Amino acid sequence: MTTSPEVPAAVPDILSPEFAADPYTAYRAMRDTAPLIHHEAIGSWIVSRYEDVERVFKDKASEFTTENYDWQLEPVHGRTILQLGGREHAVRRALVAPAFRGKELQETFVPVIERNARELIDGFRHAGAVDLVEAFASRFPVNVIADMLGLDKGDHAKFHGWYTNVVAFLSNLTGDPVTAAAGERTRVEFAEYMLPVIQERRSAPGEDLLSSLCTAEVDGVSMSDEDIKAFCSLLLAAGGETTDKAIASLFANLLAHPEQLAAVQEDRTLIDRAFAETLRHTPPVHMIMRQTAVDVTVTGGTIPAGATVTCLIGAANRDERRYTDPDTFNLFREDLTTTNAFSAAADHLAFALGRHFCVGALLARAEVRIGVDQLLDAMPDVRLADGASPIEQGLFTRGPVSVPVTFTPVR
Repeated sequence: MTTSPEVPAAVPDILSPEFAADPYTAYRAMRDTAPLIHHEAIGSWIVSRYEDVERVFKDKASEFTTENYDWQLEPVHGRTILQLGGREHAVRRALVAPAFRGKELQETFVPVIERNARELIDGFRHAGAVDLVEAFASRFPVNVIADMLGLDKGDHAKFHGWYTNVVAFLSNLTGDPVTAAAGERTRVEFAEYMLPVIQERRSAPGEDLLSSLCTAEVDGVSMSDEDIKAFCSLLLAAGGETTDKAIASLFANLLAHPEQLAAVQEDRTLIDRAFAETLRHTPPVHMIMRQTAVDVTVTGGTIPAGATVTCLIGAANRDERRYTDPDTFNLFREDLTTTNAFSAAADHLAFALGRHFCVGALLARAEVRIGVDQLLDAMPDVRLADGASPIEQGLFTRGPVSVPVTFTPVR
């Protein structure tokens, strides 16, 4: 890694095993001694302080654009809403957003979420022991999205394989050709799967989200088959991978703090607080990229026009300049506003901010609120299995690979 000034030797390279094992220590060193890094190997400038990441996300494309997604996401998804700007972005967002908020979310999709949580929990509620990642977190959000779209949940293995390949492609900073080929193959396979289904829904719409996307129109604009396919691909990958890791991390955090777990068990309205603090403390997405439209001066130096910028959400969300005792998980902290945590006014950065704020934030909140509530009902005395210690993995996205627990089944 190179920058001006030189990066101190104490700052681990983001591609190193040391960083992979413990990014949070590395993030602190970056914020303190190298808030701007030029990483030659990945061809990107890295920012790590809250004020700089917040500025990048809130920019309205005068300084920072999403043109990086042309090479970062389009090869696996096709052209998505993330790459659009101006009126084109506003219209496309207006086409898809209604399903993820307000009345439609509550009336149409909350029952879908409740049913899918119950079905998965019924598979282990009497067992007394379960790995929450394998049996629940890795399946629940993908099943919900498949159900919302009216797809066959029996194809779960395909969906999971596809979004795993997409996330690997996104994280492929070193350009591994096998990972790149798997990602590009996923785009072809997903198109072969989805396009016939989309055409079928156009001719015979149902009550599902896919039918809504096929028939939606704003200002005379509707979505093409390719638009819908790309959005569904993005939804499965972004909605599956992130909510999966958020639920696993939330439980890992609560199990590590039994007094906070007991508080949530007693008062389920605290689930939102626990989720918001998880998004800050152990966010499922650790990095989001942008591209500079002009030379931009940030803390530590100037990023040239046309450069890729890697925003370290995992670092910014633990910036001691913004949060008190940032490395401590505390759902009762006073410097995180739960009422805003799932909106574009959030004071954490896990959903990004500004016009590209995550369109599925309220869906994720509903999934976490319902899923965690049902899990706590089924496992009132849930505790980590003897000797277990959840270990996080991942670069772009990160979360526990396993959360084995034991509990007394509810009779």
